Amino acid sequence: MLHCSRSQITKVYSGLKEAVVHLGNAFPSAAFTYVDVYCIKRYYVFKEPNKYGFELPFVACCGYGDIGYYNYSIKALTLIVEEQQLPSNSISLFCFFCMLLSSSYAKPRISSPAFAANSCNFPAIFNFGDSNSDTGGISAALYPINWPYGQTYFHMPAGRFSDGRLIIDFIAESFGLPYLSAYLDSVGTNFSHGANFATGGSTIRVPDRILPTNEGFGFSPFYLDIQLSQFMLFKSRSQMIRQRGGIYASLMPQEEYFSQALYTFDIGQNDFTADLFADMPIEKIYASVPDVINSFAYNVKSIYNSGGRSFWIHNTGPLGCYAFVFLYSPSAPALKDSAGCVKPYNELAQYFNLKLKEAVVQLRKAFPSAAFTYVDVYSIKYSLFKEPEKYGFELPLVACCGYGGIDKYNFSLNAVCGASGLVNGTKIVVDSSCDRPSARVSWDGVHFTEAANKFIFDQISTGDFSDPPIPPNMACHREGQLKALGQNALVNIS
Repeated sequence: MLHCSRSQITKVYSGLKEAVVHLGNAFPSAAFTYVDVYCIKRYYVFKEPNKYGFELPFVACCGYGDIGYYNYSIKALTLIVEEQQLPSNSISLFCFFCMLLSSSYAKPRISSPAFAANSCNFPAIFNFGDSNSDTGGISAALYPINWPYGQTYFHMPAGRFSDGRLIIDFIAESFGLPYLSAYLDSVGTNFSHGANFATGGSTIRVPDRILPTNEGFGFSPFYLDIQLSQFMLFKSRSQMIRQRGGIYASLMPQEEYFSQALYTFDIGQNDFTADLFADMPIEKIYASVPDVINSFAYNVKSIYNSGGRSFWIHNTGPLGCYAFVFLYSPSAPALKDSAGCVKPYNELAQYFNLKLKEAVVQLRKAFPSAAFTYVDVYSIKYSLFKEPEKYGFELPLVACCGYGGIDKYNFSLNAVCGASGLVNGTKIVVDSSCDRPSARVSWDGVHFTEAANKFIFDQISTGDFSDPPIPPNMACHREGQLKALGQNALVNIS
């Protein structure tokens, strides 16, 4: 007797077969072939395994323990993820291989003369984040980013939520490195000097509403834990691919680059916009901040354990200054500041930043052989909204690319930049921007223009907005920072 579970699966397959028949009728110029692998697997492999040279069809070849001698257990998988050891007398070959990989991640970095000099000479960048630093991830995985995105610099959509380059692009340029390829992009990518795991809409924690969705705003399925998992897989597989030699080796980072690279983070904004869009009381959002911070710190620790030693961490920007939040924000004038931004939302961002900075301090204490740089991009971004004319900008709250919306912010969910939408029953396509993107702060009501991104990069390059006060090219080992800064840096780092 065959011991397969009885379920609705045969009905599902029957429905699939009917769908294939309908497709054949609807598109007679195409060929549709329905293949019944279900019967092959069930009636041959499981029902008569010995007849075809197999044995123990219900027992996993690779697994561990559990009921019924099936050699499978969720607990064993969990133990591997948490890097705990299984009993030594019952470990599978696969588990042993995974533990070998995890042990290789923890090798300490040996400081080289290059890191003792004033400039760190980073050979690679590995970035984690959301749309503020996505260079093509969400565009490759879920939906394309259309024109006029990319119009200023790339003259075509380039997977970025801007008219041109992002802060991470300017950081790469300053190191003499190529722009980072998105990990999720399989076309024309080059990972020889790093990879970008950021995707638009990413959060630190698991989001409640995941893209794609037809229910308004959704968030990326590639939240920070997933980005970390992708990085771990990339680290091991890239070296296997390099061993093939030739073009394969040239497209992957050298093994030593992982310990010498700069690890950059720009994420957290969407954790709070998700809660705001869900009408969560702001008091409850405040209460969630420690959990968000703990999740962030866990991922940074994991990268440290894998060999990362130089970390460049951006705080989150002024949430209350972005056009898209005005759709959900209180309209009372008393709740807006002199720049026109929503004060409660900016205060929430500042609270998150305070806790993030405290977490960075704790990371320094826990891992004194690494360098952690906290970067206050909030203050730089807010200055663009508060005093735009001082820096050569105008209309900071108004989206350069958008349509309609309340209070002339040029932002509406009905017709967002680069997409089509219905406005008063008429379909329109938002495929053009303002006349002078170079003088604008907000590109699409959510993200910054290339001009604003360049301004932000120029400011962080001074070191005046970093803790310790250093530019990106000094963000290497602690001893390198101390030599460049003198003993005063001890106060900032410890």
